[in-house]
Amino acid sequence: MPGRPFSAARCLERSVTMSKQCQSNPQNGSGCGCGNGGNREDGSGKRQVIQLSVGALLLAAALVIKGHAAQPYVFLASYAVLGWKVVYSALKNLLKGKVSDENFLMAAATGGAFAIGEFPEAASVMLFYSVGELFQDMAVRRSRKSISALMDIRPDFANIYREGQITRVGPSDVKIGDMILVKPGEKIPLDGVVADGSSMLDMRALTGESVPKSIGVSGNVFSGCVNLNGVLIIEVTKPFGESTAAKIIALTESASAGKAPTENFITTFSRYYTPAVVGLAALLAVIPPLFFGGVWNDWVYRALVFLMISCPCALVISIPLGFFGGIGRASKNGILVKGGNYLEALNSIDTVVFDKTGTLTRGVFEVTGIYPAAGFTNEKLLEYAAIAETFSNHPVAASIKKAYGKDVNERDIADFKEIAGHGTSVVIVSKTRILAGNAKLMRQENIAITENTSHGTKVYIAVDGKYLGCIVISDDIKPDSRAAIAGLKDIGVRKTVMLTGDERQTAEIIANELSIDEIHAQLLPHQKVEIVERLESEKPPKKKLAFAGDGINDAPVLARADIGIAMGGLGSDAAIEAADIVLMTDEPSKIITAIKIAADTRRIVWQNIIFAMGVKGIFLCLGATGISGMWEAVFADIGVSLLATLNAVRTMKK
Repeated sequence: MPGRPFSAARCLERSVTMSKQCQSNPQNGSGCGCGNGGNREDGSGKRQVIQLSVGALLLAAALVIKGHAAQPYVFLASYAVLGWKVVYSALKNLLKGKVSDENFLMAAATGGAFAIGEFPEAASVMLFYSVGELFQDMAVRRSRKSISALMDIRPDFANIYREGQITRVGPSDVKIGDMILVKPGEKIPLDGVVADGSSMLDMRALTGESVPKSIGVSGNVFSGCVNLNGVLIIEVTKPFGESTAAKIIALTESASAGKAPTENFITTFSRYYTPAVVGLAALLAVIPPLFFGGVWNDWVYRALVFLMISCPCALVISIPLGFFGGIGRASKNGILVKGGNYLEALNSIDTVVFDKTGTLTRGVFEVTGIYPAAGFTNEKLLEYAAIAETFSNHPVAASIKKAYGKDVNERDIADFKEIAGHGTSVVIVSKTRILAGNAKLMRQENIAITENTSHGTKVYIAVDGKYLGCIVISDDIKPDSRAAIAGLKDIGVRKTVMLTGDERQTAEIIANELSIDEIHAQLLPHQKVEIVERLESEKPPKKKLAFAGDGINDAPVLARADIGIAMGGLGSDAAIEAADIVLMTDEPSKIITAIKIAADTRRIVWQNIIFAMGVKGIFLCLGATGISGMWEAVFADIGVSLLATLNAVRTMKK
């Protein structure tokens, strides 16, 4: 490649030697990326199995030596091995004034059983409880691993080219402007631009799309993608902390911080519920023997069973896991949800407001018409327009400069101003003032124009107050947009609205093609916020308004809406920062996917709530009346917890 001191092929040769050295001298850590730090979760599972095995053997030994004086002590040893962590956690929480967890309930119930001489039952119940906890932990670990696998985009290393050598370093050690080599099969470690080479990229982890994307020189690449078949030399454009992969990982890890209303309800419910059932259990143990002549041991035993059944761990564990699974499933589909609260809010959407450019349309503009005023040529009109748009980054400006096809001498421009929602103004060294913008800008400057009726965005040009003509730029509707609007209406969204700074005529054409209910055109950024606020005041109580935009110009509206959805979030810093939900593709139909995932998640969460509360209610009555004993109580607690946890995992599997 001209101007580069190396090529992808030469770099690959050098990397072979470096890889062999790495294999012969493996390291743990980011410097090499070859090490394996082990799996603490697997280690924890093995310890649980060993603990259970020892406790079960002691329990079996105690049952064998029936009638021996040492039997109670062997039962106690079995109980200590199996339940020491439960008792320790209960005491620690009790010292802090917390009695609202399953550890306290299990410790109180089994400790009470020992106190009244029910040694075999107390130790056996703790064994059963520990087995249930093991299976429950395994289910939770498996679901978390599945979700982690979906988001396993964190790169382990980067092959950096410095001083004629390739060195494997941690991604955080790479700086902006550094050149990195990515071989076939490796993850791209940092965002950048391809300097040499071409390949196909697997972007599934970022976008959820299984079709590989072709990339070549000058193409933008994002960390977390997998290079499939070619060698790429990439010039880094962002440090690792600001890369796409790092931001996605941060979003996914922090998603559980935003609790859904259902999660908050269960947390609050448990805080009051557990002390209440402890009080009821105490009354159950004391009132009948005192006032009705019951046998103390009988009623104390019933109270202990009542305590064991009342444990709310099925709800406390399975409901957050359900939302976590829903967030993981959304991630698999290229939808980043910043918290369970936003996932649940999707179930209440009444109105969806769309930005036009880059959301419903491609955002790729092309000049489709040049209409000079009398006495001017197409070339002259296009030249003045290109000068006026020289320093603008707007897609419209880019299309004009592309159509002009020549370089503009930036030193000839003395003053440049971008007028939000109107256009641009430049003064060149000859003191000539050029205006390029919409009809509002021309009216504001008292310049008489000939209104253009063509379909598309119109840019009117004036020089020193004299009208030169109009350039028309068109932006195609995304093929996905029609399906998105129709699909939203099919799933119950009452109103769709489109906001745009474009002319009303263009907006109406697009709105009619897509069957959008309401449009607002020729808007300035602050006017979009005002309209969203009005629409929010008009929606039914407890319903939500979602705004979908490109996340760059629409950041204020994204922040103001009940649910801000950023389109085309890939590489867009503003989208990731401002939005509540980021779609890693530019497909508006992903909103429908997100709503369906939210509906599935809510349905499974409420299945768990109804199932757990129903079963516990029945067994609480049975325990209080003496029909069920501790074994049934353990099933009501651990069995329900395990079934609810397995059901919660379905949010990720569907």
